[in-house]
Amino acid sequence: MSNFIRPAVGIDLGTTKSCVGVWRNGSVEIFPNVQGNRTIPSWVAFTQTEQLIGEAAKNYSNISPENSLFDSKRMIGRRYSDQEIQNDMKFWPFKLVDRGNIPTYQIRYKGEVYEFSPIQICSMVVSKMKEMCESYLGHEVTEAVVTLPAGFIFRQRQELNEAVKLAGLKTIRFISETTAAGLTYAFVNLPDQEQNVQLGQQQNVQLQEDKNILVYNCGGGTVSASVVILDGGAIDVKSTSGNTHLGGEDLDNILTYYMADQFKRKYKKDLMGNSRSVGRLRTACERAKRALSTQTQATIEIDSLFECLDFNAVITRAQFEQMCDQQFRMCLEPIDRALLDSKLDKSKIDEIVLVGGSTRIPRIQQLIKEKFNGKELYKSINPDEAVAYGAAVQAAIIKGTIGPKGYSVLLMDLTPISLGIETAGGVMTFLISRNTPIPCQKQETLTTYQDGQTSIGIQIYEGENQFAKQNRLIGAFILDGIVPAPRGVPKITVQFDIDANGILQVSAEDKGTGRRNLVTITNDVSNEQAIIQTGDICKQFPVAVSIQAQ
Repeated sequence: MSNFIRPAVGIDLGTTKSCVGVWRNGSVEIFPNVQGNRTIPSWVAFTQTEQLIGEAAKNYSNISPENSLFDSKRMIGRRYSDQEIQNDMKFWPFKLVDRGNIPTYQIRYKGEVYEFSPIQICSMVVSKMKEMCESYLGHEVTEAVVTLPAGFIFRQRQELNEAVKLAGLKTIRFISETTAAGLTYAFVNLPDQEQNVQLGQQQNVQLQEDKNILVYNCGGGTVSASVVILDGGAIDVKSTSGNTHLGGEDLDNILTYYMADQFKRKYKKDLMGNSRSVGRLRTACERAKRALSTQTQATIEIDSLFECLDFNAVITRAQFEQMCDQQFRMCLEPIDRALLDSKLDKSKIDEIVLVGGSTRIPRIQQLIKEKFNGKELYKSINPDEAVAYGAAVQAAIIKGTIGPKGYSVLLMDLTPISLGIETAGGVMTFLISRNTPIPCQKQETLTTYQDGQTSIGIQIYEGENQFAKQNRLIGAFILDGIVPAPRGVPKITVQFDIDANGILQVSAEDKGTGRRNLVTITNDVSNEQAIIQTGDICKQFPVAVSIQAQ
């Protein structure tokens, strides 16, 4: 027992459903819930006597949609005023209130009003998965590799990390969902997998022959694509692109709005203002959407939908594809961006790997095949479990439970968003471009903008806009003690360091005096207010100018 290594688990916290697994006895095991299901709905509900999570919570939405909460991942890291939140609110049967520009759930529970942030609801789903793991393994679980969508901004990563922490877990690594799926593809295609990767049996595991793969992930709330190069023992993510607010739920919303309009035409009554009716209609539309993946038409039948009026309708696959055509095409945009950034022609892609429940939709598969000139799609891994599987593999690699102690598959992930600082004229001086492999280190030499300048304000941003203020402030500090001199004389080196966990350290050093200051930007959500306050202070100090810009 003294040699027992407590495993870390791999968690895929999805918009609509979640999955968790662990590497054990030479393979990944996906944990089932008590009903035997290997994924759980990312739902939390409150009856008048208890809290429900997962399948029971989603089922309870038929009884009390206003007390059945979902889409917490869609809200995490966003602000109440964001246009995406305002658009989605039309289709949410629960009540959402503004608390300091944080979208906040409001429900009645045991006769009282309660409010929950998206972080809290996400943490409840993670807690349920932790409970499933511990029940299955028979011991406590404390660490996890957690996946996140490509393109999650820093604040979203912070809040997701906080949710995991609230659930009693430590995040030992964040990896993108498509990177995790690429790792899954590599491992399920190992020759003699069981023999090659058993603990302690082999010094060098060759994943397979060199291969270029495109991993495409379309789930309930996000869509992303990554170009991944498999090269012996290395998994090299060349590029990644995604939309963090587009997926199967947007198709549900379109179908819901269409059916609400049909109801209005038939009865001359508008049900969209009634949250209970919207919730019931949305559930029926989601069911119909799923049915249309395997049949050419689906029927929606709801008794007493609104003001005691029954509603019946038939939707064909052709109608559904026509009304959602724009969204289907938008779902493919990350593929184009990922290919462009990878500098690979689509003809060089050897395999197209589909993950995420929405990739079951025939129209999405058809459009991808057309884009790649009829190339067959790889559908041999479970699209609902592939991301959690890869996260579990990565967790085992980190913990040393795959191969001998210290064994590692070289997994090269990317930073999904560009990082830089504000310099003179409000310009965004980029130090790290998006799709840069991590870990990485970059430097930029700055100088003073004014004669006699003794301090500079360093404001750190993420984003792609050429003007810093149009991007997102993620950190700030002041470097003072610069010896007064004519502008352009002092030399200040700014250095960005990102580790494998995506933690960013920014330092600035005056080369003349050796004076230095730095800030470490972690995934701690409690830092946000301090960042804003420090940024406001920095605005009172002169900025620097890039030596190259002089």
